[in-house]
Amino acid sequence: MQVPHDAVVVVADGRKMLFLRNEGDALHPNLQVEKKVIDKHNPSHNDQATDLAGGASSTRGGGQWGGGNMEEVDFHQLEEDRFAAETADLLRKRALANDFESLIIIAPPRTLGELRKHYHKEVSDRLRGELDKDLTGHTVPQIEQALVNAE
Repeated sequence: MQVPHDAVVVVADGRKMLFLRNEGDALHPNLQVEKKVIDKHNPSHNDQATDLAGGASSTRGGGQWGGGNMEEVDFHQLEEDRFAAETADLLRKRALANDFESLIIIAPPRTLGELRKHYHKEVSDRLRGELDKDLTGHTVPQIEQALVNAE
Protein backbone atom coordinates (compact mmCIF):
# COMPACT_ATOMS: atom_id res chain seq x y z
CA MET A 1 0.00 0.00 0.00
CA GLN A 2 1.35 3.39 -0.88
CA VAL A 3 1.56 5.82 2.00
CA PRO A 4 1.56 9.43 0.77
CA HIS A 5 4.18 11.80 2.17
CA ASP A 6 2.84 13.53 5.30
CA ALA A 7 -0.01 11.01 5.63
CA VAL A 8 -1.19 10.10 9.11
CA VAL A 9 -1.16 6.40 9.92
CA VAL A 10 -3.22 5.32 12.92
CA VAL A 11 -2.49 1.94 14.46
CA ALA A 12 -5.19 1.04 16.96
CA ASP A 13 -6.95 -1.68 18.83
CA GLY A 14 -9.49 -1.35 21.62
CA ARG A 15 -6.87 -0.31 24.17
CA LYS A 16 -3.98 1.34 22.32
CA MET A 17 -3.71 4.02 19.68
CA LEU A 18 -0.59 5.17 17.88
CA PHE A 19 -0.51 8.21 15.57
CA LEU A 20 2.32 8.14 13.05
CA ARG A 21 3.18 10.58 10.26
CA ASN A 22 4.99 9.55 7.07
CA GLU A 23 8.13 11.65 6.67
CA GLY A 24 9.18 9.45 3.74
CA ASP A 25 7.67 9.10 0.29
CA ALA A 26 4.80 6.97 -0.97
CA LEU A 27 6.94 3.91 -1.72
CA HIS A 28 9.40 4.20 1.16
CA PRO A 29 7.53 5.17 4.31
CA ASN A 30 9.46 6.68 7.20
CA LEU A 31 6.90 6.76 9.99
CA GLN A 32 7.49 9.07 12.94
CA VAL A 33 5.52 8.76 16.18
CA GLU A 34 3.29 11.77 16.87
CA LYS A 35 1.12 10.48 19.69
CA LYS A 36 0.62 7.32 21.71
CA VAL A 37 -2.43 6.63 23.87
CA ILE A 38 -3.03 3.59 26.08
CA ASP A 39 -6.34 3.05 27.84
CA LYS A 40 -5.20 2.10 31.32
CA HIS A 41 -8.75 1.99 32.65
CA ASN A 42 -9.83 -1.22 30.94
CA PRO A 43 -9.09 -4.25 33.08
CA SER A 44 -9.97 -7.73 31.86
CA HIS A 45 -13.62 -8.71 31.68
CA ASN A 46 -13.30 -11.00 34.71
CA ASP A 47 -11.96 -8.12 36.79
CA GLN A 48 -14.89 -5.92 35.76
CA ALA A 49 -17.76 -8.41 35.99
CA THR A 50 -19.07 -8.84 39.51
CA ASP A 51 -21.81 -11.36 39.02
CA LEU A 52 -22.97 -14.20 36.82
CA ALA A 53 -25.33 -13.62 33.93
CA GLY A 54 -28.84 -12.94 35.10
CA GLY A 55 -31.84 -15.11 34.57
CA ALA A 56 -35.31 -13.97 33.73
CA SER A 57 -38.33 -15.97 34.49
CA SER A 58 -42.03 -15.49 34.75
CA THR A 59 -44.38 -16.71 37.43
CA ARG A 60 -46.73 -17.77 34.61
CA GLY A 61 -44.45 -20.33 32.97
CA GLY A 62 -42.50 -18.58 30.26
CA GLY A 63 -44.33 -15.33 29.86
CA GLN A 64 -42.75 -12.31 28.24
CA TRP A 65 -39.17 -13.32 28.98
CA GLY A 66 -39.48 -16.93 27.90
CA GLY A 67 -37.81 -18.19 31.06
CA GLY A 68 -34.34 -18.03 29.47
CA ASN A 69 -31.04 -16.66 30.63
CA MET A 70 -29.78 -13.24 29.70
CA GLU A 71 -26.32 -13.03 28.21
CA GLU A 72 -23.54 -11.69 30.39
CA VAL A 73 -22.42 -8.18 29.47
CA ASP A 74 -18.80 -8.07 28.30
CA PHE A 75 -17.62 -4.91 30.05
CA HIS A 76 -14.12 -5.22 28.60
CA GLN A 77 -15.52 -5.25 25.05
CA LEU A 78 -17.82 -2.33 25.82
CA GLU A 79 -14.79 -0.34 27.00
CA GLU A 80 -12.84 -1.29 23.85
CA ASP A 81 -15.76 -0.11 21.71
CA ARG A 82 -15.87 3.17 23.66
CA PHE A 83 -12.12 3.62 23.11
CA ALA A 84 -12.58 3.06 19.36
CA ALA A 85 -15.35 5.68 19.31
CA GLU A 86 -13.02 8.12 21.10
CA THR A 87 -10.31 7.38 18.53
CA ALA A 88 -12.78 8.18 15.72
CA ASP A 89 -13.71 11.42 17.50
CA LEU A 90 -10.05 12.42 17.76
CA LEU A 91 -9.66 11.73 14.02
CA ARG A 92 -12.72 13.92 13.37
CA LYS A 93 -11.22 16.80 15.36
CA ARG A 94 -7.88 16.51 13.57
CA ALA A 95 -9.55 16.28 10.15
CA LEU A 96 -11.69 19.35 10.83
CA ALA A 97 -8.52 21.19 11.90
CA ASN A 98 -6.91 20.20 8.56
CA ASP A 99 -4.16 18.38 10.44
CA PHE A 100 -3.83 15.78 7.67
CA GLU A 101 -4.85 15.27 4.05
CA SER A 102 -4.35 11.51 3.87
CA LEU A 103 -5.17 8.88 6.47
CA ILE A 104 -4.46 5.17 6.75
CA ILE A 105 -5.97 3.07 9.55
CA ILE A 106 -4.50 -0.21 10.79
CA ALA A 107 -6.67 -2.11 13.27
CA PRO A 108 -7.98 -5.60 14.00
CA PRO A 109 -11.25 -6.37 12.18
CA ARG A 110 -13.56 -5.78 15.17
CA THR A 111 -11.92 -2.45 16.07
CA LEU A 112 -11.92 -1.40 12.43
CA GLY A 113 -15.65 -2.12 12.25
CA GLU A 114 -16.28 -0.07 15.38
CA LEU A 115 -14.19 2.81 14.04
CA ARG A 116 -16.15 2.78 10.76
CA LYS A 117 -19.41 3.26 12.67
CA HIS A 118 -18.08 6.58 13.93
CA TYR A 119 -16.17 8.01 10.95
CA HIS A 120 -17.06 11.63 10.25
CA LYS A 121 -17.42 12.62 6.59
CA GLU A 122 -14.16 14.61 6.76
CA VAL A 123 -12.36 11.50 8.02
CA SER A 124 -13.92 9.27 5.34
CA ASP A 125 -12.96 11.78 2.64
CA ARG A 126 -9.31 11.67 3.71
CA LEU A 127 -9.12 7.91 4.20
CA ARG A 128 -6.66 6.38 1.71
CA GLY A 129 -6.59 2.86 3.06
CA GLU A 130 -7.34 0.43 5.84
CA LEU A 131 -5.41 -2.64 6.93
CA ASP A 132 -7.28 -5.15 9.08
CA LYS A 133 -4.42 -6.37 11.26
CA ASP A 134 -3.48 -6.02 14.89
CA LEU A 135 -0.10 -4.27 14.78
CA THR A 136 -0.27 -2.35 18.07
CA GLY A 137 2.44 -4.54 19.60
CA HIS A 138 4.78 -4.16 16.62
CA THR A 139 7.73 -1.86 16.09
CA VAL A 140 7.55 1.09 13.71
CA PRO A 141 9.80 -0.68 11.14
CA GLN A 142 7.45 -3.71 11.27
CA ILE A 143 4.44 -1.42 10.70
CA GLU A 144 6.23 0.20 7.75
CA GLN A 145 6.97 -3.23 6.29
CA ALA A 146 3.34 -4.35 6.73
CA LEU A 147 2.20 -1.26 4.81
CA VAL A 148 4.72 -1.87 2.01
CA ASN A 149 3.58 -5.51 1.77
CA ALA A 150 -0.15 -4.68 1.76
CA GLU A 151 -1.90 -4.39 -1.58
